[in-house]
Amino acid sequence: MQYLIRMDVYPPKDMPEEEFNRIKAVEKAYSQDLQKKGKWPHIWRVVGAYSNYSIFEAESNDELHAMLQGLPLFPYSTFQVTPLATHPSDIKAGK
Repeated sequence: MQYLIRMDVYPPKDMPEEEFNRIKAVEKAYSQDLQKKGKWPHIWRVVGAYSNYSIFEAESNDELHAMLQGLPLFPYSTFQVTPLATHPSDIKAGK
């Protein structure tokens, strides 16, 4: 299943910059590993915000939740999750 997800990050204002930079580095490695595995095939930055839109591939809602919960920035983030289905007018779908 594919999911469209908007992630908004709200780091604590009192978090030391060094700690936040460490968490971001771990987050980058984790997200790039999911990308290499094909689980996170697309990611776009939202201009002017600490946010992104992403497409995730997961076998189930539980797998998706586990991937999101594994994000080091998960405790400081909100997520809008939209499950996607193939559109009948999509010429790439071959129907």
